Amino acid sequence: MRTFALILALLLTAPGLAPAQDMQILGFGRLFNNDRIGDGGDKWRTGSYQLSVIRGPGWSGALPSRPLALQEFRFRSEIIAPRTDSVDRPYVGALSAGFHTHLSLGQLGASLGADLTAIGPQTGVSALQEQFHEIFSIPDPKGTETQLENAVHISGTTELNWPVRLTELVTIRPFAEGQAGVETLARLGADVIVGRVGHADLLVRDPVTGHLIRGVEGDALGVSLVAGADYARVAGSVFLPEDRGVSATDDRYRVRMGVHWQLAPLVSFFYGATYLSEEFVGQDEGQILGGLKLNFNF
Repeated sequence: MRTFALILALLLTAPGLAPAQDMQILGFGRLFNNDRIGDGGDKWRTGSYQLSVIRGPGWSGALPSRPLALQEFRFRSEIIAPRTDSVDRPYVGALSAGFHTHLSLGQLGASLGADLTAIGPQTGVSALQEQFHEIFSIPDPKGTETQLENAVHISGTTELNWPVRLTELVTIRPFAEGQAGVETLARLGADVIVGRVGHADLLVRDPVTGHLIRGVEGDALGVSLVAGADYARVAGSVFLPEDRGVSATDDRYRVRMGVHWQLAPLVSFFYGATYLSEEFVGQDEGQILGGLKLNFNF
């Protein structure tokens, strides 16, 4: 945990990221993922949580053209675990902190940023999970004794998207993404929003499922259905080291659906399900994660 605290301190005090007088917090994006609320399993990409803090001079429903005018401070935790009946991939407890900026490039939207990710027993993630399992009389998590060693990695992510408003209620968003670092890959996909909410929001992508998180919520009330799919070509993954007898598959697929419900100006709900294809050689099936957010801002 001390390593992660150092990461946070370095991130928040980095040159050029100090608060400006006209900057304010515009919103918070949150998403909790777990396979217990998906396919009911306890394996592989078993759980994650993301918190995005959005800062800027204001939000008009459109991205600014100036880099750094709209800032996202991203904090994530994740547990990746072997299947409960076999140790088929290394256990990973990860904490990350990052800085991203969102801007427009003509008709395109863009985001780019970097994250520092700490893994290993130093994060305290595996110890916390073991305590949770003990309190609720759940079998001990597999693989914590042979989890990946302590390390800190830097990653960069860039996305280009092209939001097209087909009607008042329908937006499609083709996108291309590149990642390098903890996982190195190139991804192509698209999302569609059908309904009254989400079209004028600042949307942030969850790295695990690809779901679009509402980082800054607009004024519209109602319900929107969202769906998306993407394909990734994988060059490598720190989470799947070949010297531990496991290797990443060359290709990955994700298919997702969900519902955003804006009940009141400060109250919103999201649930989504995502199918993740096999990530490592020898994985005999994919998995389904459930994603959940319940937002009360008072």
